[in-house]
Amino acid sequence: MRVAAVQLNSTADLSANLASAERLTRAAAADGARLIVLPEKWTAMGTEQDLRAAAQPLDGQAVEWARALARELQIDLVAGSIVELVEGQERFANTSVHVDPHGEVRAVYRKLHMFDVEVGGRAYRESDLEEPGDEIVCSQAADGTELGLSICYDLRFPELYRILAVRGARVIVVPAAFTLATTRDHWETLLRARAIENQAFVVASGQVGRHPPDHESYGHSMIVDPWGTVLARASDEPEHVVTAELDLDAQAEIRAKLPSLANRQPEAYRRPALR
Repeated sequence: MRVAAVQLNSTADLSANLASAERLTRAAAADGARLIVLPEKWTAMGTEQDLRAAAQPLDGQAVEWARALARELQIDLVAGSIVELVEGQERFANTSVHVDPHGEVRAVYRKLHMFDVEVGGRAYRESDLEEPGDEIVCSQAADGTELGLSICYDLRFPELYRILAVRGARVIVVPAAFTLATTRDHWETLLRARAIENQAFVVASGQVGRHPPDHESYGHSMIVDPWGTVLARASDEPEHVVTAELDLDAQAEIRAKLPSLANRQPEAYRRPALR
């Protein structure tokens, strides 16, 4: 399976973001990629007002665009994440959508973990605007390869990735907009750790550069194999595509010879009493 991670510098301009995403997705497909992953919030990065203006339901412009393009190019497209308007919900969702080569929505995943932190001298409060999801989601590519869905800050929660692997995920996607400071210090380490411990391929598509009003992402989109080897890595260029061939037979051999998933002892993993 040939896969691609698309790196973007999204702004508040939805039309410009769509145009950039389409250009790079077409380039990835022309290079032979059958699974293509866009970054987190590829439709809009900006102020709260910018995100509100770009928010849309799952039958809105962004997902319809993804469905049409996936159908035309005959690809599996993980349309990063969008700011989703959810009926009956006051706050938005940060939502990833997997579309198959028929243009059908195969899976919808709403980000579980909200980025409520202080890093690099700045406080982030995603939960002020967004509602966390409540479901772990696996999907399946057109060729039957099992996909695990995650978004950005989820990367710091290994429980999620272990559950995806136990449910059968062989490829895990990570659309992201990692901050400059955390990308430099943690991004590659976390991606390789999630790949090694779950013996899974990890396809991580990042935002890069400055976004309004004062956010900065570091890019370095990456594709990692189940041994923790980085198969492809983007730089901090404003727009970039990285591609790699995923050797699923080699993955099966790793899982057979070093069966850490099979050797788990779930009966012993008791939740500690909360104090």
